Amino acid sequence: MSASHHPPPDATSPAPLEAPASQRAQRARVGLNLFWRTFFLLSLLLVGSILAWLQTLRALEFEPRTLQTAQQIASLVNLSRAALIHSDAIARVSLLKTMADQEGVRILPREPGDKFELLPPSALGARLTEELTQRLGPGTIVASSVNGENGLWVGFTINGDLNWLLMDRSRLSAASGRTWLIWLITAGALSLAGAAAIARLINRPLKQLSYAANRVRDGDFAASQLDEEAVTSEIREVNIGFNRMAQKLAKLEQDRAVMLAGISHDLRTPLARLRLETEMSVLDEVAREHMVADIVQLDATIDKFLDYARPDTVTLSPVNLHGVVSSCVYAVQDHRELQITMNVPEELNVLADEVELARVISNLLENARRYGKDRETGITTVDIAAKAREKWVLVKLRDHGPGAPPEQLASLTKPFFRSDSARTAAAGAGLGLSIVDKTVQRMGGIFALANSASGGLVAHIQLQRAADLPGGQGPEQRLQRPQIKRHLPPEARKPARPV
Repeated sequence: MSASHHPPPDATSPAPLEAPASQRAQRARVGLNLFWRTFFLLSLLLVGSILAWLQTLRALEFEPRTLQTAQQIASLVNLSRAALIHSDAIARVSLLKTMADQEGVRILPREPGDKFELLPPSALGARLTEELTQRLGPGTIVASSVNGENGLWVGFTINGDLNWLLMDRSRLSAASGRTWLIWLITAGALSLAGAAAIARLINRPLKQLSYAANRVRDGDFAASQLDEEAVTSEIREVNIGFNRMAQKLAKLEQDRAVMLAGISHDLRTPLARLRLETEMSVLDEVAREHMVADIVQLDATIDKFLDYARPDTVTLSPVNLHGVVSSCVYAVQDHRELQITMNVPEELNVLADEVELARVISNLLENARRYGKDRETGITTVDIAAKAREKWVLVKLRDHGPGAPPEQLASLTKPFFRSDSARTAAAGAGLGLSIVDKTVQRMGGIFALANSASGGLVAHIQLQRAADLPGGQGPEQRLQRPQIKRHLPPEARKPARPV
């Protein structure tokens, strides 16, 4: 095995996880919070209802207001006519002055040369003119201005004399648009506040359930208890069912932990005794080597099962990626069939569990060693490269072997799945890549496999990038960081057998 720090030509080519930010944003589905969705729907319903009621009230207000205005004007005309008819000349002048000062109503003689403008064409004006004509007689005129003076003018007769009754135009105008707008804004604001309160009340149990489900997913069963005394019966039943499910899952997790703790003693101890007895009692060297190899393979299979059944909770901390990869490369340096080229910046830190990340890299190297050999030389060449992109770190591990059939790429991370090229020489349990995928997901990352355009299988790992530590300090190291690489002695050549 040899290691180098020179980047291969294909080490930094685009990968499935290295799409530009714009493309990732286009692929990302726009998510809508449940609270805002409920609030938006309630708001639409309430605003639509308010507008409908507003239009209904305006329509219902039109007829009563028109009749009331017509009745008031007709009453003023009749009262003015009666007062003028039954009063003497001196009292008539005082009466006209009092009506003008206190009520804003003036009575003027109507001259033949008066120029007047009828009310503007509107539903209210037409209805008012019709109503006043019915009440005061066919010769009634309702005008908006006479001789250039604006107001509400009503033409009527007193003992055959033509007169004008002038009133303020405000008696005719309906409720202003500003009034309706103020009421609309007030009702809308109160309705939106009520919609927000209702949406929050409805979505609170769902939010609590979502939080509890996430706690169960992370293995924190103690923090996943829901209120079993909820007022709503349906929510209470859901909470009780969820709590019972969480309790059973906690019991299963505890039983699994106890079972895994006993596997090491119950299986590995007999295997160790069996290997010792095999090496001491079996005289046939070839048979002994095969039996020892079977025992070693069985022990390795047990390790794979234990790794796959490992709990899903990990503690993430800043980890130096270069140090972890160097340790994994150092651990396999005795494999003469591996040639590794590494291009990982020394200052690159990721958020991960150091031991779990080392297990991921080791499993990928072992998978490449088994199935990524060159068919002519029987040697596996592996390129490891890493680079930072925004808040993520992309790790790329590529071999130069035959790769995998495209239709099988999606199944390589399934437990116990073996590709066609691995069936004849498979000595493992078919869990290596499954363990890698599961471990990377536990650390909040993404794992993907692809075939390289120039040949070979490429493993892509996306991990969260860790912030630089203050003062130029490096993360705490848990794995050995060898500074000196051992050099293997040249492989001894076996003498050729005589033909």
